[in-house]
Amino acid sequence: MYDVAIVGAGPAGASAATFTARAGLKTLLLDADQSMTRRAWIPNHLGFPDGVTGNDLVDLGKKQAQTAGANLVKAKVTAVRREGEGFRLETEGGEAYEARQVILCLGANCELARQAGAEIVEGPEPRIKEVVAVDREGRTRVEGLWAAGTCAGTSVHTIITAGDGARVAINLISAVKGARHVDHEVMPASK
Repeated sequence: MYDVAIVGAGPAGASAATFTARAGLKTLLLDADQSMTRRAWIPNHLGFPDGVTGNDLVDLGKKQAQTAGANLVKAKVTAVRREGEGFRLETEGGEAYEARQVILCLGANCELARQAGAEIVEGPEPRIKEVVAVDREGRTRVEGLWAAGTCAGTSVHTIITAGDGARVAINLISAVKGARHVDHEVMPASK
Protein backbone atom coordinates (compact mmCIF):
# COMPACT_ATOMS: atom_id res chain seq x y z
CA MET A 1 0.00 0.00 0.00
CA TYR A 2 1.23 3.47 -0.89
CA ASP A 3 1.23 6.25 1.68
CA VAL A 4 -0.12 8.61 -0.96
CA ALA A 5 -1.37 8.30 -4.53
CA ILE A 6 -1.45 11.42 -6.67
CA VAL A 7 -3.76 11.42 -9.67
CA GLY A 8 -2.48 13.70 -12.42
CA ALA A 9 1.12 14.52 -13.28
CA GLY A 10 0.80 18.08 -14.52
CA PRO A 11 2.49 20.87 -12.54
CA ALA A 12 0.31 20.38 -9.41
CA GLY A 13 0.66 16.60 -9.34
CA ALA A 14 4.36 16.42 -10.11
CA SER A 15 5.07 19.10 -7.53
CA ALA A 16 3.00 17.30 -4.88
CA ALA A 17 4.73 13.99 -5.68
CA THR A 18 8.17 15.60 -5.41
CA PHE A 19 7.39 16.84 -1.90
CA THR A 20 5.72 13.67 -0.61
CA ALA A 21 8.47 11.42 -1.98
CA ARG A 22 11.23 13.64 -0.58
CA ALA A 23 9.49 13.45 2.80
CA GLY A 24 9.85 9.67 2.76
CA LEU A 25 6.23 8.86 1.97
CA LYS A 26 5.79 5.95 -0.41
CA THR A 27 4.36 7.89 -3.36
CA LEU A 28 2.50 6.74 -6.46
CA LEU A 29 2.03 9.27 -9.28
CA LEU A 30 -0.63 8.14 -11.75
CA ASP A 31 -0.46 9.87 -15.11
CA ALA A 32 -2.97 9.64 -17.96
CA ASP A 33 -0.78 12.14 -19.87
CA GLN A 34 -3.77 14.41 -20.52
CA SER A 35 -2.49 17.57 -18.83
CA MET A 36 -3.88 20.72 -20.44
CA THR A 37 -0.41 22.18 -19.79
CA ARG A 38 0.90 20.06 -22.69
CA ARG A 39 -0.81 22.49 -25.10
CA ALA A 40 0.62 25.65 -23.53
CA TRP A 41 3.44 28.05 -24.28
CA ILE A 42 4.45 29.41 -20.88
CA PRO A 43 6.33 32.71 -20.91
CA ASN A 44 5.80 33.48 -17.21
CA HIS A 45 6.96 30.45 -15.19
CA LEU A 46 9.71 31.39 -12.76
CA GLY A 47 13.07 29.85 -13.67
CA PHE A 48 12.45 29.92 -17.43
CA PRO A 49 13.37 33.45 -18.53
CA ASP A 50 12.95 32.53 -22.22
CA GLY A 51 9.67 30.72 -21.61
CA VAL A 52 9.03 26.99 -21.67
CA THR A 53 6.76 24.69 -23.63
CA GLY A 54 4.08 22.87 -21.72
CA ASN A 55 5.53 19.57 -22.91
CA ASP A 56 8.92 20.39 -21.45
CA LEU A 57 7.49 21.62 -18.17
CA VAL A 58 5.33 18.50 -17.71
CA ASP A 59 8.17 16.14 -18.65
CA LEU A 60 10.64 17.92 -16.34
CA GLY A 61 8.11 17.81 -13.50
CA LYS A 62 7.59 14.07 -13.88
CA LYS A 63 11.35 13.51 -14.01
CA GLN A 64 11.82 15.55 -10.83
CA ALA A 65 9.11 13.57 -9.02
CA GLN A 66 10.78 10.29 -10.05
CA THR A 67 14.20 11.56 -9.00
CA ALA A 68 12.68 12.34 -5.59
CA GLY A 69 11.50 8.73 -5.34
CA ALA A 70 7.91 8.77 -6.63
CA ASN A 71 6.76 5.74 -8.59
CA LEU A 72 5.34 7.05 -11.90
CA VAL A 73 2.73 4.86 -13.59
CA LYS A 74 1.12 5.76 -16.90
CA ALA A 75 -2.55 4.97 -16.38
CA LYS A 76 -5.93 6.66 -16.50
CA VAL A 77 -7.67 6.37 -13.14
CA THR A 78 -11.36 5.56 -13.55
CA ALA A 79 -12.39 5.05 -9.92
CA VAL A 80 -11.30 6.17 -6.47
CA ARG A 81 -13.12 4.84 -3.44
CA ARG A 82 -12.60 4.47 0.30
CA GLU A 83 -11.68 0.91 1.18
CA GLY A 84 -10.25 -0.42 4.44
CA GLU A 85 -7.60 1.94 5.80
CA GLY A 86 -7.39 4.03 2.65
CA PHE A 87 -8.42 4.10 -0.96
CA ARG A 88 -8.60 1.78 -3.92
CA LEU A 89 -7.75 3.37 -7.26
CA GLU A 90 -8.77 1.52 -10.42
CA THR A 91 -7.46 2.23 -13.89
CA GLU A 92 -8.80 1.96 -17.40
CA GLY A 93 -6.35 -0.90 -18.02
CA GLY A 94 -7.77 -2.95 -15.13
CA GLU A 95 -4.95 -2.32 -12.65
CA ALA A 96 -5.76 -1.43 -9.05
CA TYR A 97 -3.64 0.41 -6.49
CA GLU A 98 -4.10 1.08 -2.79
CA ALA A 99 -3.08 4.21 -0.91
CA ARG A 100 -3.73 5.61 2.55
CA GLN A 101 -4.29 9.12 1.16
CA VAL A 102 -5.02 10.54 -2.30
CA ILE A 103 -4.32 13.94 -3.84
CA LEU A 104 -6.41 14.71 -6.93
CA CYS A 105 -4.66 16.99 -9.44
CA LEU A 106 -7.21 16.68 -12.22
CA GLY A 107 -6.88 19.98 -14.05
CA ALA A 108 -10.24 21.13 -15.39
CA ASN A 109 -12.03 17.78 -15.10
CA CYS A 110 -13.82 17.08 -11.80
CA GLU A 111 -15.61 13.85 -12.74
CA LEU A 112 -13.28 11.55 -10.80
CA ALA A 113 -13.58 13.78 -7.72
CA ARG A 114 -17.37 13.77 -8.01
CA GLN A 115 -17.42 9.99 -8.33
CA ALA A 116 -15.16 9.73 -5.24
CA GLY A 117 -17.69 11.69 -3.17
CA ALA A 118 -16.05 15.11 -3.12
CA GLU A 119 -18.28 18.17 -3.19
CA ILE A 120 -18.18 20.08 -6.49
CA VAL A 121 -18.78 23.84 -6.60
CA GLU A 122 -18.78 26.62 -9.20
CA GLY A 123 -15.37 27.47 -10.65
CA PRO A 124 -13.67 30.85 -10.18
CA GLU A 125 -12.31 31.37 -13.72
CA PRO A 126 -14.09 31.96 -17.04
CA ARG A 127 -13.22 28.58 -18.59
CA ILE A 128 -13.24 26.56 -15.38
CA LYS A 129 -16.91 25.85 -14.74
CA GLU A 130 -16.56 23.69 -11.63
CA VAL A 131 -13.97 22.80 -9.00
CA VAL A 132 -13.58 20.50 -6.01
CA ALA A 133 -14.54 22.11 -2.70
CA VAL A 134 -11.54 21.99 -0.35
CA ASP A 135 -10.71 23.50 3.01
CA ARG A 136 -7.74 25.84 3.46
CA GLU A 137 -5.40 22.84 3.77
CA GLY A 138 -6.58 21.19 0.54
CA ARG A 139 -8.80 18.51 2.12
CA THR A 140 -12.11 17.50 0.56
CA ARG A 141 -15.11 16.38 2.62
CA VAL A 142 -13.93 12.76 2.12
CA GLU A 143 -11.40 11.87 4.82
CA GLY A 144 -7.97 11.26 3.30
CA LEU A 145 -8.93 12.75 -0.08
CA TRP A 146 -7.19 16.00 -1.00
CA ALA A 147 -7.22 18.16 -4.15
CA ALA A 148 -4.72 20.64 -5.58
CA GLY A 149 -4.26 22.86 -8.59
CA THR A 150 -6.88 23.96 -11.07
CA CYS A 151 -9.40 21.32 -9.98
CA ALA A 152 -9.23 22.78 -6.46
CA GLY A 153 -9.95 26.32 -7.65
CA THR A 154 -6.49 27.81 -8.12
CA SER A 155 -5.59 29.82 -11.18
CA VAL A 156 -4.67 27.85 -14.29
CA HIS A 157 -1.22 29.50 -14.38
CA THR A 158 1.40 26.74 -14.05
CA ILE A 159 3.48 28.56 -11.44
CA ILE A 160 0.38 28.75 -9.23
CA THR A 161 -0.79 25.17 -9.75
CA ALA A 162 2.73 23.86 -9.07
CA GLY A 163 2.84 25.90 -5.87
CA ASP A 164 -0.59 24.65 -4.83
CA GLY A 165 0.50 21.05 -5.36
CA ALA A 166 3.47 21.69 -3.07
CA ARG A 167 1.28 23.47 -0.48
CA VAL A 168 -1.25 20.63 -0.30
CA ALA A 169 1.53 18.02 -0.16
CA ILE A 170 3.18 19.86 2.73
CA ASN A 171 -0.15 19.98 4.56
CA LEU A 172 -0.67 16.24 3.98
CA ILE A 173 2.89 15.43 5.13
CA SER A 174 2.41 17.60 8.22
CA ALA A 175 -0.85 15.81 9.05
CA VAL A 176 0.72 12.37 8.58
CA LYS A 177 3.86 13.17 10.61
CA GLY A 178 2.11 15.19 13.29
CA ALA A 179 4.38 18.23 12.96
CA ARG A 180 4.76 21.05 10.45
CA HIS A 181 6.90 19.81 7.56
CA VAL A 182 9.57 22.00 6.00
CA ASP A 183 11.63 20.84 3.01
CA HIS A 184 14.46 23.31 2.72
CA GLU A 185 18.15 22.59 2.45
CA VAL A 186 21.13 24.89 2.82
CA MET A 187 23.65 24.91 0.00
CA PRO A 188 26.87 23.22 1.06
CA ALA A 189 29.76 25.59 1.69
CA SER A 190 32.22 25.73 -1.17
CA LYS A 191 35.58 24.12 -0.59
